[in-house]
Amino acid sequence: MAEAAVSEPSDPNAMCLATATPEGRPAARIVLLKGLDARGFVFHSHYDGRKGTELTANPFAALCFHWKTLGRQVRVEGRVEHEGAAESDAYFATRPRLSRLGAWASQQSRPLPERAALVRRLEEAQARFPGEAIPRPPHWGGFRLLPDRIEFWQNMPFRLHDRLVYRRPAPGEAAGPHGWAIQRLYP
Repeated sequence: MAEAAVSEPSDPNAMCLATATPEGRPAARIVLLKGLDARGFVFHSHYDGRKGTELTANPFAALCFHWKTLGRQVRVEGRVEHEGAAESDAYFATRPRLSRLGAWASQQSRPLPERAALVRRLEEAQARFPGEAIPRPPHWGGFRLLPDRIEFWQNMPFRLHDRLVYRRPAPGEAAGPHGWAIQRLYP
């Protein structure tokens, strides 16, 4: 991530998030990584929008980072859980005012009859919260993907790419020094 932050011209934290319905229909979209620690990868959204309802019904997802300038890709798979309320509140408070108001105004993923309806809802949120103190809406917060598989891909000449997979070992399976089983894959 640190190398991507230096080399990528915009949004080095952009990642493709893939979810699936309970029936297994996939959906993918670009979201921004907002936190990364030993527990996992954090992003924020509406809980009742399409991605939120899919993650509630089927709490597994995949992430893909692609950094073209580095010739690298990182794929992550795992279970998703809601981030704690205090963590979501803390991040929400750092967002620009209009982004916080937009979280109140948007009925994410629902049909919008006309753009003017969104503008009216934003104006209503501005009237409701005239100052900087804008609480986090109960329908908005963080998700944390708890990785059980991470693949690092490095572009190499003649499509002889280098691929390493780190995965949580099965019970009784040997793990490396950091608790992950590591395996190299053919390109």
